[in-house]
Amino acid sequence: MKAFFGELRRRNSLLYYFGWLCLLGALVCAVAIQFTDIIVLGINAFIKPMKFFVSICILCWTMAWYTYYLQQPRKTFAYSVAIVIVFTYEMFAIIWQAANRRLSHFNFDTPTYGVVFALMGIAIIVFTFWTAYIGFLFFIKRDFNLPASYVWGIRIGIILFLVFTFEGGMMTERLAHTVGAPDGGPGLPVVNWSRQHGDLRVAHFVGMHALQIIPLFGYFVTRKLAMVFLFSFGYLILATALLLQALNKTPLFS
Repeated sequence: MKAFFGELRRRNSLLYYFGWLCLLGALVCAVAIQFTDIIVLGINAFIKPMKFFVSICILCWTMAWYTYYLQQPRKTFAYSVAIVIVFTYEMFAIIWQAANRRLSHFNFDTPTYGVVFALMGIAIIVFTFWTAYIGFLFFIKRDFNLPASYVWGIRIGIILFLVFTFEGGMMTERLAHTVGAPDGGPGLPVVNWSRQHGDLRVAHFVGMHALQIIPLFGYFVTRKLAMVFLFSFGYLILATALLLQALNKTPLFS
């Protein structure tokens, strides 16, 4: 593990340290959960920022690892700076609203809150299209000194990540993540996915983590391209089925 983190820092020190900062933020939120009674949508307000901090940390370290393979330091640094700017604002907005007992997403209660949420959306769109460009660079580069199964795992992982990032736009369009009832009903522990109705966050979560799971499959499980493609197709079917399940107003566990 020490060797892994040492290599990660060598590959991209900016995202390495920002990831640790996000983990520290998650820890602070975990402590806040124990000592505050601020409730938003039926759960402690600091559960959501804690989850976001952990997710951003995983994303930062994942892209720090992958972008090193491109051997384009200027483009990688620019992308890394964009990640830091986008998610610094994202987490500021989420924590600020949570600490004041307010929703961060889908909040148009005042013009100010509406602008805060709209800027979050713009920031994520910028990040998404920039990540798409990184994916494009992975497709046009031919001289990877890596197993083909791993390279294709990264390529497909990025594609599915982007698809299910845009799937998050369905929540914005609906101004809700629950299908069949207002947000805020009983949910599963920690993730808070609805236990009574459909929840678009399930497919969003599973689809976006193709970014880690498919490359890991292509590196540790098999070196056969056919198996990577088959696994990726099965993964897409699973994430799509979870999306259709949510749209059908059915909870993950009923």
